[in-house]
Parts: sequence; C-alpha cells; structure tokens
Amino acid sequence: MYLENLVFDAVDPTRLGRFWEAAVGGERLTDQPDLFETRLTVEGGPALDLCFQQVPERPSEPQRFHLDLHGGVRQAEVVRRLRALGAEPADIGQGDVPWVVLGDVEGNPFCVMEERAAYDGSSPIAALPLDSADPERDAAFWSWLTGWVRVEGAGHVSLRHPGLTGPLLELCPEMSPKGDAKNRLHHDVRLEAGDDADAVAEGIAERGGREVFHPEWGDLPWRFYLDPSGNELCVLPARG
Repeated sequence: MYLENLVFDAVDPTRLGRFWEAAVGGERLTDQPDLFETRLTVEGGPALDLCFQQVPERPSEPQRFHLDLHGGVRQAEVVRRLRALGAEPADIGQGDVPWVVLGDVEGNPFCVMEERAAYDGSSPIAALPLDSADPERDAAFWSWLTGWVRVEGAGHVSLRHPGLTGPLLELCPEMSPKGDAKNRLHHDVRLEAGDDADAVAEGIAERGGREVFHPEWGDLPWRFYLDPSGNELCVLPARG
C-alpha cells in the first residue's frame, strides 16, 4: 500500500485545482468540469496526486487537515506569488506566529511556513497536518497504512516517505473531537498487486479505524474508512 492522493472537495474543481497546481508546480493529469488532477513528484520520495472533486457547496466545518507550504528564507516571496494567484490572508485565530496563514481561492486555509530544519528536502509542500485525538496511536496507524516512517518533526509526531524526502505527515493534537461533517480534504491509499483488500480492512479495524458504507453510494471501486480519530480516507484497488 502507498499514499497516492490528496483529495479536495471543491465547488469549482478546475479553479481550485489550477490554483494548487500553480502553487506546488504540479503536472496536469485530468481537467474535467467535475474533476481536476495534478501530480507533485518528489525526487526520491512520493508522487502525490492532488485531486479536486466537485461538491455542491463549500464546506463550513473547522478544518482538520490542511497543507503547509514551504516558505523558508523565501517565505515573503512565496506569499506574494500565492497572493498573485488569488490567495487571501486568513485569520483562524493563529495570533502572532512566524508562519503566514492564507486562504486559497475557495477560502480553504493553508500556511506558508518559515525556515525549519525539519522541512529540509520537503518539496513545495512542507507538511500535511492532520488533527488527531491520539497522535502516537494515529502515527502507528498511518505508518502501517502508508509505509511512511517516524521522523523528527517540528513539534508534532511526524511521518515521512521512507526515502526521507517530501512532506511530513504531522499528527496534531485536536482542539475538539471530529464531528459528523466530512473533512474537506482526505487521503487516498492505493493497494499494490498482492494486497488483500479484506485483510487491509481487518488491519484498519484492528488499529482503531472503521469502514463506512451507505447503500445509496452503490457499487464503488474503492472502500471508504475513518481513521481512529474519525478522519476520512479511501483505499483504492490495485492498478490493473
């Protein structure tokens, strides 16, 4: 298994997708009215597809999963470039912090980070912060699911691709428990040839996650789960 997609809910997938493609320097994969996909390839590390799927209205729930972009010594320059692409300053109660919080073209908050040794070699995306009720437990869950390994982070329990390049997956202590509203951003994990989908489902349950199915969804080629803290993820079938 490996982490393949970061999936955004979007009212206008093309507009939001083109913003993020320009923000991270992605390679265009799909451009359709209801689906936009772009790929960020990190040399020696992961290839992450940023996928933008259409939803009827903009989410309004507190954001439990977002992107931190690498700013470093060029933080001010990166912020100016993102503002030129349509990002706007955002106040999420961050107060006086060394990073800059912006909202993308659909108002989703993200951060442009200052210089941190933990982000060396990270790629345009420095980190993937995910709210967690128990960061140690959830780090073990996500490490098993993706193959990413524990590394020293920037104050949070952190995982990274085994090539030790690319963004950190940071498990951040949640401010409040996950509610019923779906996260506006989630992970997709891809099975590889030889992986048993039912065995993976059992492993997810053994580690505190659970599978979710609604009859109105019909017969989907992927399976939908919640991690131990209630964050959504999908497990996709092996290619071919």
